[in-house]
Amino acid sequence: MTEEQQKQQRIMEFQKGREQLLSLGSRKQQLQMQLAIVDSALVELKDSKQEKVYKLVGNIMIEKSTKDAEKELKELKEQLESKIDTMQKQEDSLINRLNKLKSQIESKEKEE
Repeated sequence: MTEEQQKQQRIMEFQKGREQLLSLGSRKQQLQMQLAIVDSALVELKDSKQEKVYKLVGNIMIEKSTKDAEKELKELKEQLESKIDTMQKQEDSLINRLNKLKSQIESKEKEE
């Protein structure tokens, strides 16, 4: 493989990585929004004096005890936080890879 082909391959890899980073950032942002909604719901449940609440499931509402609803929301919150942490690690790894590729591309351009 010639140097020019290697350079083009690195540039394509860099562009693909940027697209992955944008996609990952978008998905992470969606999860963060869901997490904010869950946090808000937990605050409302804590402030509520009701023993029963309604949970929307598809097109119907189901009555649940406040404690059960709170337990479900806390589990969901943990799942969301875990997914967000994983995505953050993937994002950091991808950024490092992109920075290395960028350095390789720039160093080859300086040599020319």
